[in-house]
Amino acid sequence: MSTDVLLHGATTTSPALRHEVPLAIIDPFTYFEVGGRATILTNVLERERIAQVRPDAVLLGADELGLFELLADGMARHRAELEVISRAAARVGLRSAAVPPELPVAVADRLRADGIELRVDHDAFVARRRVKTPAELDGIRRAQRAAEAGMAAAAALLRASTPAGGHLELDGAALTAERVRAELRAACAAAGAPAPPDVMVTSALSGGGHDPGSGPLPAALPIVIDLWPQDEESGCWADMTRTFIVGEPSDDVLGLHELVGVALDAARSAIRPGRTGREIYDVAAEIIEQAGHPTQRTRKEGETLTRGFYFSLGHGVGLEVHEPPTLGLAVGETPLVAGDVLALEPGIEGLPGIGGVRIEDLVLVTETGCETLTDYPYGLAP
Repeated sequence: MSTDVLLHGATTTSPALRHEVPLAIIDPFTYFEVGGRATILTNVLERERIAQVRPDAVLLGADELGLFELLADGMARHRAELEVISRAAARVGLRSAAVPPELPVAVADRLRADGIELRVDHDAFVARRRVKTPAELDGIRRAQRAAEAGMAAAAALLRASTPAGGHLELDGAALTAERVRAELRAACAAAGAPAPPDVMVTSALSGGGHDPGSGPLPAALPIVIDLWPQDEESGCWADMTRTFIVGEPSDDVLGLHELVGVALDAARSAIRPGRTGREIYDVAAEIIEQAGHPTQRTRKEGETLTRGFYFSLGHGVGLEVHEPPTLGLAVGETPLVAGDVLALEPGIEGLPGIGGVRIEDLVLVTETGCETLTDYPYGLAP
């Protein structure tokens, strides 16, 4: 079977294409890999930039393949662009190719009409991105430093606040999730990796799941901060979570925090190439189950868990903030490889009157174990 490859899109929306051409390009272009040789169909505006990052690739200009003549003859631009892609495929000798799931239908229809066999191969494109390039890993490290700057900014606000009537106050007003979120996002952006507007500042007063949190923050209850900034230069992400309390934590919360920390350390220690995401998840789940909390493994058939360790242990991080491999019950059968970057995030949440505790670190899988990329304290005190 052919191992030739075809991609089409913008690198700002296609992680598969951004991995092959490490630039932020907003306009769609086409990438061919035939017989192991890369050819990139682009326009004159991007040609020089692409040549700098892919000096090994053959570059084809749309104008070389008659784009402007087709337009002058009255052909609609979208049809002319498909015709140029067809001509480029013929030029490089493409007969069959693996394509990612997001390949536009119009491109697929045109090339299949030309007799070219296209096979959607999700796993092949995941595999191409699993081992991070040096530039991608540098970007992840930069994003992680920005995440730590954002977390420190959030912690500083919490540290400066005071309990008042069950809530936190700062500068004579209630300290809200919105204010903390704005401060941490500003710090991430200043560090070169903006965080999206739905990063989480949550507590027992918030909704569950991925609710970003809103309104006044509570005193003496866990406040979970989960942020995922994206490095502007590389397009790569980081992901981290810490739990804070302003006020005196209860014994129950102290016990939860200790338990989650033990699960995180055990999962981290279990990581090595060849182990599956399910095996790493099982390590953390076993510890949490032994303490009497439900997990996905103890869920009854048909039950929807909304408390305990009711989510997976983590996921890959790179050009997407959530990407393979998954560390979970049903989708964690892929063996880890050296070069994977993983977010490990055990937690116990959804507890009435408490909310929950979650901790998340970013790790790089190495030949013998893993390297922790996150450098931030775990304490409940901000």
